[in-house]
Amino acid sequence: MDNNLDSVRTDLQTIFRRVFADDELTLRDEMTSADIEGWDSMTTISLVVALCKFFGVHFSVVEMSELKADGQNVGTLTLAIQRKLRAKQ
Repeated sequence: MDNNLDSVRTDLQTIFRRVFADDELTLRDEMTSADIEGWDSMTTISLVVALCKFFGVHFSVVEMSELKADGQNVGTLTLAIQRKLRAKQ
């Protein structure tokens, strides 16, 4: 699996569209959970499960709870996934 940022962003876009059932959803790095309609605690769980399955990575309980924390956005999630993918190599 390619772990460059553009590839991770493309894959994230696909996963987010599936989880949020929105084929028109266009991710931007600065987007937060508040910017995405329907992002609640249940969709956070669904998103984490989808990310883990697709990328073959794991998130700790702390990492999962931080997904919706202040200062977190799609960009920080993208970088976190990229770091996890690099660590697997």
